[in-house]
Amino acid sequence: MTETTMEDQVKESLMDVIDPELGIDIVNLGLIYKIDIIDSNCIITMTLTTMGCPLGDYLHDEIVDAAECVEGIKSVEINLVWEPAWEIDKASRFARISLGIFDS
Repeated sequence: MTETTMEDQVKESLMDVIDPELGIDIVNLGLIYKIDIIDSNCIITMTLTTMGCPLGDYLHDEIVDAAECVEGIKSVEINLVWEPAWEIDKASRFARISLGIFDS
């Protein structure tokens, strides 16, 4: 049995954060680029599907709540980046199929 890291636990918890417009979690959408845990502080590097995403504040709050549910996490910082830009190929196969995009 492999040991689950705290980063893995945060990633799993973030799978409960659903993008309300697309109906798919932010992990499968490929919005989460990196999760770092430093002294019980969680730093999540991520992007949004578009720069003007109207759900930014909503997603921020949901992400913080989800990460703080992981035992041992005391604070959460979200590092929102635009490089590399999000593209549909960052989404998992599950997300692409859910969106009606089939790999050829």
